[in-house]
Amino acid sequence: MKSNDELKPMLIDGEWVRDDSHAFESVNPANGAVNYRVSAAGDTQIAAAVQSARSAAASKAWRTMLPHVRARVLAKIADGIDANAAELAQLQMIENGKVWKECLAQVASAASTWRYYAAVCETLGAEVTPSRGDYLSMTAYEPYGVVAAITPWNSPLTMEAQKVAPALAAGNAVVLKPSEITPSAALCVGRIALEAGLPRGVLNVVPGTGALAGKALVAHPGVGMVSFTGGTASGRAIAGVAAQRLIPVGLELGGKSPHIVFADANLDAAVAGVVDGIFEGSGQSCVAGSRLFVQRRVLGAVVEKLAQRARALRVDLPDAEGAQMGPVAGFAHRARIESLVDAARAEGGEIVCGGARPDDARLDAGSFYLPTIVTGLSNRARTVQEEIFGPVLCVLPFDDEDDLIAQANDTVFGLASGIWSADYQRAWRVARALEAGTVWINTYKQLSIATPFGGFKESGIGREKGVSGVRLYQQSKGIYWSMNPANVPA
Repeated sequence: MKSNDELKPMLIDGEWVRDDSHAFESVNPANGAVNYRVSAAGDTQIAAAVQSARSAAASKAWRTMLPHVRARVLAKIADGIDANAAELAQLQMIENGKVWKECLAQVASAASTWRYYAAVCETLGAEVTPSRGDYLSMTAYEPYGVVAAITPWNSPLTMEAQKVAPALAAGNAVVLKPSEITPSAALCVGRIALEAGLPRGVLNVVPGTGALAGKALVAHPGVGMVSFTGGTASGRAIAGVAAQRLIPVGLELGGKSPHIVFADANLDAAVAGVVDGIFEGSGQSCVAGSRLFVQRRVLGAVVEKLAQRARALRVDLPDAEGAQMGPVAGFAHRARIESLVDAARAEGGEIVCGGARPDDARLDAGSFYLPTIVTGLSNRARTVQEEIFGPVLCVLPFDDEDDLIAQANDTVFGLASGIWSADYQRAWRVARALEAGTVWINTYKQLSIATPFGGFKESGIGREKGVSGVRLYQQSKGIYWSMNPANVPA
């Protein structure tokens, strides 16, 4: 590891810029040590990054580059990510505490995302629309120009790929503001993009806080579209600024996803899916199945199986052999998780397992928290309704489909959900009735870059991934050609 005195730079207009005016420290949540200091953008740096992106977006070097040529650049970036897999995984691990195995998997997923959008860029066509007269009509798709991409700390490698790759495929230039908790993966990908031949200014990377850098970026008049993944409160604030500016937004926000187990399910498979769905990544996932609804007659058996598996999970240093859960991403975040578990106790909840920090002196310096299962709460309890974003599972009973659907949909969120049942007709009925952007049946957290992803209700606006992931960053244009010979000089 490099010296703690290192100041990591920003990437603006193809140049590495160091500025300690707003610099912050990156802290390793596994041990509390300072990784390094990071340059952070203020108004001046944001203005320079947006101006660079505007010039790049307007230049023929990028805007009129043929799709198959642009696709080659995206594919080279994917190759570069693969070639730098160990470095990228290490950067994510020391910044947000994910276990090494998951970090490596997310590097591979990020490379696959860039490769997928290279293919979409090369093959995506427009439409010739049905004519209603003596003309030919068609649809063309144009970039917005400058896209502001603001990404979260829980899965920076994959979240940044999901935004930047399709925005570039669509012909935009991007100003990327990664979370101040996890800035380094974005900076590394910025370097890889330059090495792959991406023209300078097409991708700018400006670490910084949401209050300073994020606010300045969203409000900047040179930004034509904003894509944000994060908390609902921040998303609402961004949407408010965008509404005043009359620019489009893509928002992927919070979740409190219902995970459902019917009595006829394969209970062992369901329990395994539930455990992975909430405790993978220490529960720090927008689609985490944090509200578990179990048909009442199998409630006791399911809770017992869950507790056995949760207690057996290995909570350890993220680079330890066999580690299954690392720390949560920071000490303030752990304190918030602890306060919500305390609220569950106060509301009458029973802590079946967990509900505390690990009793292991090796982990005392890090922000670790045990996998936690809570029963005995109503669906209206604060801990059941509020997104915890940690390894806390609330288990509730249900009696029939009507009862289940009423409880499952009784939330402001609508990002994801899961159903375990042997009855395919019932699974289909419930899947259609759930107010969620993604429904998994007899599986959970199965994700594909080719399938659109987004939320209902306060979980977001717009759809990322798939072909929709490119169209999110384009605006359609209707073009009409008269077929009347009289309108053309002889």
